[in-house]
Amino acid sequence: MNVDGKHYRTIWLEAPGCVRIIDQALLPHEFAFMDLRTPQEMCDAIRRMHLRGAGLIGAAAAWGMYLAVLQHAAHDDFGRQMFAEAAALQATRPTAKNLEWAVARMQKALAPCAGPEDRRAAALRIAREITDEDADFCRRIGLHGRELIRDIARRKNGGPVNILTHCNAGWLAFVDYGTALSPVYAAFDDGIPVHVWVDETRPRNQGASLTTWELGHHGVPHTLIPDNAGGHLMQHGMVDIVFVGSDRTTAAGDVANKIGTYLKALAARDNGIPFYAALPSSTIDWDIADGVRDIVIEERGPEEVRHMTGWDDAADKPATIRICPEKTPAANYGFDVTPARLVTGLITERGIAKASLEGLRALHHA
Repeated sequence: MNVDGKHYRTIWLEAPGCVRIIDQALLPHEFAFMDLRTPQEMCDAIRRMHLRGAGLIGAAAAWGMYLAVLQHAAHDDFGRQMFAEAAALQATRPTAKNLEWAVARMQKALAPCAGPEDRRAAALRIAREITDEDADFCRRIGLHGRELIRDIARRKNGGPVNILTHCNAGWLAFVDYGTALSPVYAAFDDGIPVHVWVDETRPRNQGASLTTWELGHHGVPHTLIPDNAGGHLMQHGMVDIVFVGSDRTTAAGDVANKIGTYLKALAARDNGIPFYAALPSSTIDWDIADGVRDIVIEERGPEEVRHMTGWDDAADKPATIRICPEKTPAANYGFDVTPARLVTGLITERGIAKASLEGLRALHHA
């Protein structure tokens, strides 16, 4: 995607042994980079959400394994060291399937390598493959989802298509293009009139801070709304379609996404509005059928609920403030699960599938 006329990805190899990312913890107030040179630094960046989003976490995990290989390639206990590094990466964000998938893919590629040079070459090759695949898959998701928007635009005789999204599943959440926003960008670039309702997405406000920043830089018309306004907009015919991302999708089509997604799906169903989840196939967990029961939901620190960070106009700098009494306890569940029965369809790089085992199998085994 372009920022001030220059194309960026969210993660890239800046130099041998140096992986550079866009530091999302500073957005939308500062556009800056962070250089990561050790697997420990990558773990910290993922855990502290200097980078976040399903696909980007997967790519970052692959680059974390690459950095680990550079650190341990010549060690006699290479296998044991890499097992420990893989476990540390996987522990950073337990709900994200892409992270687990990328680490496993790197481990499989490294297993037959005989010596340090082979290990380094394999790690670099697979990390690049995972990164490039993520961008390409998201581009293809955009093309499939664009046709849904085009159909609505035709029915509205060219009127703007109102799309509601939750959290940030744009290019900042992936290597490029994004998932839920990729169809929006593809439609907008194709001249289809669109408007996006952007949920603020408490408690970390990724919608308010990241999605609005993205859409603004791309020139897409959008409006920021409180999380709880979506149902009202749907009741009054102001939403045509809902696009969300997914951090883990079960074989049966259940979708784990940022907390609050389930409530949007319920409101969409009650108002007859199509609700789609967009995701690359690396997000599908073929070993889980019941998402509500079996998906591990990340619980983050209560400080994210008790505090908010924004721009202090008077001081002209960022500020973090507490929004509740000092000793108020808080719970911070990072995700919820939307059952497949509430999902109109799943948009993947292979096309659009019904949210069911049969639908996903038909698409992925065709």
